[in-house]
Amino acid sequence: MENKSFERGEDRDEIFSKPVRAGKRTYFFDVKATKGDDYYLTVTESKKRFSDDGKFFFEKHKLFLYKEDFEKFANGLKEAIDFIQKEKGVYVPPVAETTQELEEVGTTAEFAEVSFDDLGSK
Repeated sequence: MENKSFERGEDRDEIFSKPVRAGKRTYFFDVKATKGDDYYLTVTESKKRFSDDGKFFFEKHKLFLYKEDFEKFANGLKEAIDFIQKEKGVYVPPVAETTQELEEVGTTAEFAEVSFDDLGSK
């Protein structure tokens, strides 16, 4: 979790930022402050896209959530997720089949090389 705290200045309104990588998308959860020093949340979805000339750009969609709406938003989100999971089941990520796939997700298991000759015999 990344916590950003800035001096009062150009970035004074950004208090906290948490990026979440999810496949081809990245979600940013940013806590910002209003001029009145109240906090609100922005949720940004960012996707890498390519233009016709082959250059890439990031397509972004942003939601602004104010504290008076947090509970209603959270309840609506939970209800929608619960519905999907009830109707279609809980998502279980596929099991990585190769060492490369394990390395990509950062869950490589390290094993020590053991020689049975080192164990000795009775």
